[in-house]
This record gives sequence, structure tokens and C-alpha cells, in this order.
Amino acid sequence: MKNSYMQRKEDVAREWWVIDADGVSLGRLATKVATVLRGKHKPTYTPHIDGGDCVIVINASKINLTGNKLDDKIYYDHSRYTGGLRERTARKMRDNYPVEMIERAVKGMLPKGRLGRQMYKKLFVYADSEHPHMAQKPKEMK
Repeated sequence: MKNSYMQRKEDVAREWWVIDADGVSLGRLATKVATVLRGKHKPTYTPHIDGGDCVIVINASKINLTGNKLDDKIYYDHSRYTGGLRERTARKMRDNYPVEMIERAVKGMLPKGRLGRQMYKKLFVYADSEHPHMAQKPKEMK
């Protein structure tokens, strides 16, 4: 009987990917990004190893939401002080904080704990089409 392949963290080969968020649905983009960050798109996927790639998301301010989500979806934050609950609609988030909107969606799809936090550090989101990672020679992902 043949044993299953288990990747070691020393053998991880990372690539850099650029994903354009212009006109793409938020949930579909977040699932694709989370899959690449976890490394599930590779045949060497191992659940307990951070074998994923680095992802750059550009044009975050042009993300698309279907239906009435722009006005119905609400993001909550609390300062942990009395009366410190802050509510923002998805429209306000997309207009003022597009980077945080995508980061929240992707972070919710990553594993919880120290492994998920390690994977999350490989995500880079930018509101416009410019990014400072040209030295890494990122490949375009459709």
C-alpha cells in the first residue's frame, strides 16, 4: 500500500498571482483568493502546511455585489465600549474602504488560528490598478 504525499514546509514553492477585481462578484473573488492562499489549487496540498501562493488583488474599488446587497448588507464593528457599535452598509464600505471589504471576505474563508493568520499575511489588496510588487514578477490569474 502506498502512503499519501505529505508536503514539508521546506519544500513549498510560492508563486505570486495578480487578480483583477474589476466587475467581479465579491464572493466569487473571495473564494478564488482563499483557495490560492491555502494552496488547494496545487497537487501538493497538505492541510496542516501553509503551501499557498501570494495573491495581489487590484481594482478593489470596482468590486461588484449582486441583488440589493449594496444597501442591505451591513458590516458591524464594536469598540468594546458602551454604545461603541458602528454599522456601515456595503455601499459605504465599497466607496470608502474597498480594501477592508475584500480582506474581510477572504479572511472569513481561511482557517481560524495561527495557520490561517499565516496564510492571511500573503494577501495584498489595492483599491486601484497600481501595486508595488512588480519585482516579484506576478502572473495574471483570470
